[in-house]
Amino acid sequence: MNRIKSWIVRYQLASMVLLTVLLAVVLPLSLDIFRLNLVGKYLSYAFVAIGLVMVWGYGGVLSLGQGVFFGLGGYAMAMFLKLEASDPITTKIQSTPGIPDFMDWNQITALPAFWVPFKSLPFSLAAVILLPTLLAWIVSFAMFKRRVGGVYFAIITQAVALIVTVLIIGQQGYTGGVNGMTDLKTVLGWDTRTDSAKYILYYACVALLVAAMLLCRFIQTSKLGTLLLAMRDKEDRVRFSGYDVSNFKVFTFCLAAALSGIGGALFTLQVGFMSPSFVGIVPSIEMVIYAAVGGRMSLVGAVYGTLLVNAGKTYFSESFPDLWLFLMAALFIGVTMAFPMGLAGVWEEHVKPWWRGRRAALRQAAPKAPAPHAVPPAPAPEPASLPSNLQGTQP
Repeated sequence: MNRIKSWIVRYQLASMVLLTVLLAVVLPLSLDIFRLNLVGKYLSYAFVAIGLVMVWGYGGVLSLGQGVFFGLGGYAMAMFLKLEASDPITTKIQSTPGIPDFMDWNQITALPAFWVPFKSLPFSLAAVILLPTLLAWIVSFAMFKRRVGGVYFAIITQAVALIVTVLIIGQQGYTGGVNGMTDLKTVLGWDTRTDSAKYILYYACVALLVAAMLLCRFIQTSKLGTLLLAMRDKEDRVRFSGYDVSNFKVFTFCLAAALSGIGGALFTLQVGFMSPSFVGIVPSIEMVIYAAVGGRMSLVGAVYGTLLVNAGKTYFSESFPDLWLFLMAALFIGVTMAFPMGLAGVWEEHVKPWWRGRRAALRQAAPKAPAPHAVPPAPAPEPASLPSNLQGTQP
């Protein structure tokens, strides 16, 4: 127990433990399955947010195209699910049974070659991580090795998001176009639409999110995390110290892309579809808002920010369908102007100092306990007299 306590204190995991209790115990006990499934969808976005904490908060690289990696992970999983839902019996009314319905509508008569590997679940799960990571490596290696950064890199990531969106929509026969891939309902025959499946997927999402946060926290507290902070604040000094700064940037960008891909796959499993509306510029900027509201230096804050923004989005769109976009914009502008470091900054700069001061004041105001009465020392025992037969031997 003491080792676990010292480990939590060493890596500052108390707030993460509280978040885990909230997600794994409090919310499942207090929400119905519909709302809990919504929370699970929000948590799939949180993978992108904690990736942005690493690449933006620690690496100092702002990316406005994380939706691309979220979408690639989601499409990799959606392709497997769509092929499973397109067996010859289910699609016997099509002109070409055994292929996805949108291919049949676009007069494609055979499954494209790049779709065939996605009949395998292990390949699809590997693709969920490898495809976003590969694209991130290509983009970041090409840019960072040429010392392209700052606002120029942010614009380039937006351009990549726009290109991928246009590519997906334009190749309707292979990707489902603007409608995306729908009617995704089973994984190896397991129906993901049942309540029990939704609970399992929710807890799987929570477990993977906590594992991702622990991994990121381990990196932050390691020497690599220190170098990332130094690179963010004084990049030239780190470079002159002999380190290859571009490699660190490539690593963090690929890490954020891999996390985004996992989030996209979990989103597809829980929601049952994937479309280009989650890939473009607008969703990518929304994902940056999650990290900005929660705090771009805090993993836990990024998760809270994701939950807050999406809960506000759901509430405002249900209660004020004509005004919800304006209200969301007001929320973002208000939070970022009033709290530049997000909700985590409010906790660190205001709540914690106030709480420490309050505890110190309570300790000073507490009446002092009276000093205990002094106990007189016990009298020393008298020396025992020697036996009468030995008294004569004394010197």
